[in-house]
Amino acid sequence: MTTALPVPRLVDQFERGLTAPICLTWELTYACNLACVHCLSSSGRRDPRELTTEQCRAVIDELQRMQVFYVNIGGGEPTVRADFWDLLDYAVAHDVGVKFSTNGIRLTSERARRLAATDYVDVQISLDGATAEVNDAVRGPGSFATATRALENLAAAGFSDAKISVVVTRHNVGQLDEFQALAQRYGATLRLTRLRPSGRGADSWDDLHPTAADQRTLYDWLLAHGESVLTGDSFFHLAAFGQALPGLNLCGAGRVVCLIDPIGDVYACPFAIHDSFKAGNVLGTGGFEAVWRESALFEELRRPSGGGACRSCGFFDSCRGGCMAAKFFTGLPLDGPDPECVRGHGEPLLADRVPGAAPKPSQDHSRTVTLGMPRRACAESPL
Repeated sequence: MTTALPVPRLVDQFERGLTAPICLTWELTYACNLACVHCLSSSGRRDPRELTTEQCRAVIDELQRMQVFYVNIGGGEPTVRADFWDLLDYAVAHDVGVKFSTNGIRLTSERARRLAATDYVDVQISLDGATAEVNDAVRGPGSFATATRALENLAAAGFSDAKISVVVTRHNVGQLDEFQALAQRYGATLRLTRLRPSGRGADSWDDLHPTAADQRTLYDWLLAHGESVLTGDSFFHLAAFGQALPGLNLCGAGRVVCLIDPIGDVYACPFAIHDSFKAGNVLGTGGFEAVWRESALFEELRRPSGGGACRSCGFFDSCRGGCMAAKFFTGLPLDGPDPECVRGHGEPLLADRVPGAAPKPSQDHSRTVTLGMPRRACAESPL
């Protein structure tokens, strides 16, 4: 009689990496008509080295060969690229589904009808306040009206299940029920993501990131509503409150997720756009596949972690030490606790930081911004 071998946990299999990413984020451009104060890619001005249309098509061909099921397209504002709609059609025609994030600036009634007639496309409208007052203080004047108009156009066109994508801050965490009501109004699904101190978010993090009390409010709300709300595994650090939230609850950087930026550089994590996490470029020998499967950085990230200082914590298996990007850009050690550790283990480390010692973004395509509104217009209009 043979004894059945135990089936490895899914999280353990994913920790060692997959032959292709489950979730590939591709920022097509750094150009943007807005200047959100928490923009993780410090977008605003277009990079003249952007991949050409043909180079983008070659990447899509490669993703098809690797059997990448879908790609998350963002920016910047991806729809300001003149070839965006053609690239979307090209991806769908080559069996690569597209989920794209937009502030809604180009989502006219005509575009909404076109999207409603296209299979394997999902649309996320970015909204960081359930009211114009809260949203526009972060995303810029008029951005709430632009986003809700796009949602109206999608609903009128019969587009099924658009997403309202919200970065949770201390200023909007009290509006979770209102966000849910907005989603219901437009026949959409609410998607909540975590604020990271990446890009311009490093400068606004102290003003925007949820307090300890806010974290508890968010956790309790997600436990009550989590089955109908998407989180993209943003909040696995909250699992240390006790009960794990739905999802993989694992930092997938270089294991199951990565980022391609507008010039083809590949980073381990969409929230860690820094030279320390750059693995290669899609224009190099072997293309994206070689970066994903052979990068020394990715190989290192896929090795089982000892857990560092968090290993002795009774909640380590739940939160896995938290978010790598959040630790890196707040100047905390990568093998230590998350800066928003709900058990409070990050607080003394934050208090002991040397002022100005946290890493800065490797690139900045910003216009000058302050919390509230842009101060200086783009040298060249992205529209």
